[in-house]
Amino acid sequence: MLIDSHGRKVSYLRLSITDRCNLRCLYCRPQDEWTFIPHEQILSFEEMAELVDVARQAGVEKVRLTGGEPFARKDFIPFVGRLHVKYPDLDLRITTNGTLLADRVDELREAGISCLNISLDTLQRKKFEEITKIDAYDQVRAGIDACLKGGLRVKVNVVALKGINDDELPGFVDFARDNGVDVRFIEFMPIGYQSRWSRDNYWPAEEIISKVEKLVPLEEVLVASRNSGPARMYGISGGSGRIGVISAVSNHFCESCNRFRVTSDGKLRTCLFSDREYDVRSILRDPGHTMQDMLDLFARANAEKPMGYRLLQEREHNQVCDRTMTAIGG
Repeated sequence: MLIDSHGRKVSYLRLSITDRCNLRCLYCRPQDEWTFIPHEQILSFEEMAELVDVARQAGVEKVRLTGGEPFARKDFIPFVGRLHVKYPDLDLRITTNGTLLADRVDELREAGISCLNISLDTLQRKKFEEITKIDAYDQVRAGIDACLKGGLRVKVNVVALKGINDDELPGFVDFARDNGVDVRFIEFMPIGYQSRWSRDNYWPAEEIISKVEKLVPLEEVLVASRNSGPARMYGISGGSGRIGVISAVSNHFCESCNRFRVTSDGKLRTCLFSDREYDVRSILRDPGHTMQDMLDLFARANAEKPMGYRLLQEREHNQVCDRTMTAIGG
């Protein structure tokens, strides 16, 4: 079990499958030329499986597979299936942009996946292309529809962007209520030295909830699981859907942070707001390494895990880390 100097237990691992993505969202990666991580530096699925073995040994109960876009990597679903067979009690989740999802729902269900987080920042096709630089809105909606038809739970992640999608609250409320899905607004975070972060686009969570309450009665829902993320969820009157906010900037959740992140090139990060990384890949590729070597690295990283909001306060008007979200794992 990993408990840090602030009394926080690590029970959740976010593992980036790849930094490749078929979208170019303005808040996630630079809009000019971009160099992906060389293939030979990306962890193999065998190395990732060993990493999950270590995480389980260290007390991790939930693993989220992210990207980049995880479905852009060949043989991703068979990898998911192998994890599920080995650890049937592991809470295994996926975050995706939804563009490559529509014809894979049956495979996902067979691989043990029951819930997906799907990114969708707008319900307008033209605006979708402005945000992502790709005309793929219909593919995302088809992916969501296929998941719902196939019996998978869906959580829609919306990066809250003032001046860009702050006029779409009524549409997202209707979307949540009509489809029985969670729609969660995530505050725009200053991540990545080349991402387009600006105070002008920052839309605080409290303002979002205040505006939603003027549209429809809300009732806050208590989330009981210790492995739950930082979202505050609200039930919508007259429907089965829910609205949520993740206030990473205005009301940080650092005191209850329960997670590690590992990038696709094998760097362990204990805090989203810090550039401090621990080299997992070099240990995994050492022919003489043992699980204890990995556990020792986890323990050292955990002992040095910062209280990230202090880093955010120190760099309030600048990006708080150099790696972009597509490289870190969104």
